[in-house]
Amino acid sequence: MDMVRRSSYKELETDVLVIGGGSAGVTAAIAAAREGVNTLLVERYGFLGGTSTQVLDTFYGFFTPGSHPRKVIGGIPDEVITNLKRYDAMLIRPNTYGAGNGITYNPDILKIVWESLAMQAGVQILFHALAVDVETDQGRITSVFLATKSGFLRVRPRVVIDASGDADIAALAGVPYESAANGPVQALTTTFRLLNVDTQRALQISKNELHERMAQAIVEGGYNLPRKEGSIHITPLPGTMATNMTRVVNIDPTDIEQLSWAEIEGRRQALEYFRFLKERIPGYENAHLAGLSVQIGVRESRRIYGQYRLTREDVLAARKFDDAIAQCGAPIEEHHSGADTRWEYLPEGETYHIPYRCLIPLHCDGLLVAGRCLSADHDAHASVRSMGQCMAMGQAAGIAAAWAIHHHTTPSEVSIPSLQNRLRQIGAILD
Repeated sequence: MDMVRRSSYKELETDVLVIGGGSAGVTAAIAAAREGVNTLLVERYGFLGGTSTQVLDTFYGFFTPGSHPRKVIGGIPDEVITNLKRYDAMLIRPNTYGAGNGITYNPDILKIVWESLAMQAGVQILFHALAVDVETDQGRITSVFLATKSGFLRVRPRVVIDASGDADIAALAGVPYESAANGPVQALTTTFRLLNVDTQRALQISKNELHERMAQAIVEGGYNLPRKEGSIHITPLPGTMATNMTRVVNIDPTDIEQLSWAEIEGRRQALEYFRFLKERIPGYENAHLAGLSVQIGVRESRRIYGQYRLTREDVLAARKFDDAIAQCGAPIEEHHSGADTRWEYLPEGETYHIPYRCLIPLHCDGLLVAGRCLSADHDAHASVRSMGQCMAMGQAAGIAAAWAIHHHTTPSEVSIPSLQNRLRQIGAILD
């Protein structure tokens, strides 16, 4: 974009600009607005929630795995759950693979819950807007350019929170990162829901038996099932089951041509897994395909380099940090290019800390990241990317951004004790 055209754009100013209305971004926007700063939330779809409403129907990471689950996420995320309960739109269930209890919900109700909490906090929401460029001055973002149905908009923020999932803003601003260009990233998944399932009969089929029947169907021929495992679970809706089965591998989610192909392949696989369930698994004989995920689910794309980089060793050693803003007990869950998934667990009941420094990108003042684009290596990312942790990171980023504005400083200079005290005051669980 040339500067002549840029100068004619409609301009907006805000204290905090949040890019991406997923679990991390909405929570960040709510937290910042409640701290008394003007907050603009930009989302490319026409609803909030990101993966939580586009792809999945379960929050993971709220509880530690194991025989004695412990709740490790609190604050604004608790309000989300409370509002879902009000609509009788959630349930708690064991994770299929032992990754801790999951909170399964109705994604359409969640869209309204996210929206209501954001509006009540005073967040300004811009739907159908995509961040496409930035301007920087001496290492600080001065403008973010949005493509919209109304034309291009130029937003001048004091602090930016990149909750795009793909670290789009950080990458545009020159922040170093790792991506598919540096090594394999996790597989992508198109989810789907089934109606008219005889859930009583379907639930009699164990995980192991389901996988055995998959393997048998593949050997006998007639089914193309790349992932020889996967899960299907109950939902708050009677007779409705939701899946996490398909696997599209060797894709760079930041490459538009590869991502486009992945969308097509994911839907093709979804239809094949549906056919398998209907023909081979009791309880699904009269099932109907009720809906595909709005977009294919992306687990991993860009991971920035921040002031600290969370590592595999940190996760498995349950390491603690002085600048903790959240904790996580989720296992390393790597959906690699093979037919199975690699799981590695922390010691029973243990958690590790997520350092605030993982949200502060290198070489860019006035920018925070929140969600799955945080600073972490591949294996650590495979644990910390759960939506519970993304919400907790967003909560911390929003409060930190507001603190920086109130104190006329940058996010990297935020008082850690002040940030932690405020997080505890609103219900976050740091230890």
